[in-house]
Amino acid sequence: MSQKNDQVLHVVFIPYLTPSHMIPLVDTSRLFASHGVKVSIITTLYNALLFESTIDHDIGLGHKIFVHKLKFPSDEVGLPEGIENFSVTTSQEMAIGVFMGIALLQKPMESLIFELRPHCIVSDMFFPWTVDVAEQLKIPRLTFYPTNVMYHCVEHCLKLYTPHEKVSSDSESFKVPGLPDEIEMKRSQLPEDVKNNPEGPYWELVKRIKESEPRSYGMIHDTIYDLEPSYVELYRKIKGKKPWLIGPLFHFSKRNNSRSSPDQERHSCLSWLDSQESNSVVYICFGSMGRFSDPQLTEIALALEASNSAFLWVVRKGDNTHESWLPIGFEEKMFANKKGLIVRGWVPQLKILNHPATGAFMTHCGWNSTLESLTAGVPMLTWPLFAEQFYNEKLVEVLGCGVRVGAEVWHISFDITDTIVKKEKIEASVKMLMNASRESENIRNRAKDVEAMINMAVEKGGSSYNHLTALIQEIKSHAFGISEE
Repeated sequence: MSQKNDQVLHVVFIPYLTPSHMIPLVDTSRLFASHGVKVSIITTLYNALLFESTIDHDIGLGHKIFVHKLKFPSDEVGLPEGIENFSVTTSQEMAIGVFMGIALLQKPMESLIFELRPHCIVSDMFFPWTVDVAEQLKIPRLTFYPTNVMYHCVEHCLKLYTPHEKVSSDSESFKVPGLPDEIEMKRSQLPEDVKNNPEGPYWELVKRIKESEPRSYGMIHDTIYDLEPSYVELYRKIKGKKPWLIGPLFHFSKRNNSRSSPDQERHSCLSWLDSQESNSVVYICFGSMGRFSDPQLTEIALALEASNSAFLWVVRKGDNTHESWLPIGFEEKMFANKKGLIVRGWVPQLKILNHPATGAFMTHCGWNSTLESLTAGVPMLTWPLFAEQFYNEKLVEVLGCGVRVGAEVWHISFDITDTIVKKEKIEASVKMLMNASRESENIRNRAKDVEAMINMAVEKGGSSYNHLTALIQEIKSHAFGISEE
C-alpha cells in the first residue's frame, strides 16, 4: 500500500478555445498541480501562449505541469495562422472556422491521450467525445463546466415544464416552476435550443454534450456551494451525479499573483482610478465576445453622460480606428472633467474590481465576470447577451447583488444588432445603484456579505477547499485503490 501511495496521480486537462472556458480550466489544472498532481494540458500553439507565463510561474514552484501543443488546422478551415481562439475572431465566418478547426483536433487529441495514458481526463463540456476515450482507457472522465449550477436547474425545469409555451408572446413574463426561488423570465430571453429544435453543427454538439453527461464520472463547476445550496441539492437530483464545486477558480491566480505579466502590473487605468473617490466609478465591460452595434454604443455613451457618474469603459478593439458611434467631443470632455475613461483592449479586471474607487460593474453576466464581481463585493448592473447569461442574471437577482439594466433579448454573439436598450433605461439603472438610497445601500451590503462568504469557502475547511481535496482523493482512490484516510 505504501508503494501505491508514492505513485503520482496524472490527470489530462483539455480546455476549450475561448477565454471564458480556457482560463478557469487552466486554473483548475494549476490547483491540481499545487496539490501534487502531475498535470498535462492539451491545447494549440497560439492558445498555449495565452497562459504560458502562469505555467512557467508554477513550474518554478516545482509543480509538475506539462503543456502539449498541437497544430491548429488553419489551412483546412481557411483561417489565417494564429486565429485559434474565438476571442480573436471578427466575423461569424471566422468563428465558424475556429469551431470547425476544433472539431478537426479530435483525432490528434485522441492519439495524444492514448500516448499519455493518464489516470483521469478533465475536459471542457464541449469535448463530449472524451468520454469514449476514457471508457477505452478504463479511467474516469470529469466534465468541466465554467458555470454555476442554478443555470442547469433553470434550463432543466424550462424543458420539463415548458412554461414558455404557455404564454402568448415573446415579451410576456412567466414563472419557472420546480425551483427553490420564484424565477420570472420571458421567452425572448431563452436560448434557441430551449424554445425550438435548432439544427446545425453547433446544436448537434450541444445534443452530444447532454448525451455524454450520464457516462461521465462527474462534473466540476466553477462555483461555490454556499452561494447556491438549494440549487446544488436540486442539481444532484436532476443529474444523478455528484458535482464538485471548487470555485472561484481565479482565486488561485489571485493568491499567487500570477495571471498578469510584470509589465501589466500597473495599467494606466488603475492610476486614473486612484484619482477617483471611493465607490464612485461604474466599470463597464462586456467580455471578450460581447459586440454591440454602433447605435447601442451611442446610447450607452449618452446614458453615462446623463447619469453624472464617473465611468471606466472597456470597448472591444476593432480593426479600424474610426468610431462614428462616439458623440463628437464626448471622450475628450469626459476625460478632461475626470468623469470618464475609455480603454480599448485588455485591462486587469480583477485589479479594477478590487480597487476602492469601483462602485459598480456593468456586465454581460458571463459567469467568470459575475463571479469575479461577487468575490470583490462589487454590485452589478446586469446586461446579459447570450449563452447562459440571462440565467446568471437571475442568480444575481436571487442574491440581491445587482440592478437590471433592461436587456430582454437573447442573441448570438455576432448578431447583437436588432434590439437597442435605450439611453433612458441605462441611465435609470446607473442612477438607481450609484445614487445614495436605502435600496442601493442594501444592495451594497448584500454584495459585501456574499464577498465574505465566498472568501471563506476557499480557506482550509471551507466548502470549495473541501470539494477540491475530496475530488483529488477520490481520483487517487480510483487510480490506485487508496482508501480515504
